[in-house]
Amino acid sequence: MNTEGPVSRRAALCGIVVALAVPSGLVACGSSGSTGSGPTGSGSTPAQGGPTGSTGSTGSSGSAGTTGAALVALADVPEGGGAVVDGPGGKKIVVARVSATEVKAFDATCPHQGTTVAEPSGGTITCPSHGSQFGAADGKVRKGPATSGLRAVNVRVDGDQVVLA
Repeated sequence: MNTEGPVSRRAALCGIVVALAVPSGLVACGSSGSTGSGPTGSGSTPAQGGPTGSTGSTGSSGSAGTTGAALVALADVPEGGGAVVDGPGGKKIVVARVSATEVKAFDATCPHQGTTVAEPSGGTITCPSHGSQFGAADGKVRKGPATSGLRAVNVRVDGDQVVLA
């Protein structure tokens, strides 16, 4: 039971980042004035090198929870499009279907200011708040104001389901 009042958006985002076990290192989540860049990893951020390990139907590198947990039926993820789904702990995950057999997934939180991104369309994931755009196949920034890409979530196709890998 939380007796200290509501959790700030910054604290919630920091908790989400920690829960995702960011592979790129430490995450800065200070409470001082932010320039709107959102939480980013140190070293190679997705904007510099993009999510790594994005191959085949195994999806993207990263971690988001219980391995094998079903996220969405493959039939519910249109080819060339995608879906925003609930992941472990209610965390939003954007799943993009790159081809008939290949899916990619990313944390659906825009790194600019923490808004949940929209479903992919035409190979692009767009943030409805400020118009940042990301590649559905790699999560890299295509158009700002976001300065870093979406964080990859490791998924794979298992039968007719997209599951955490």
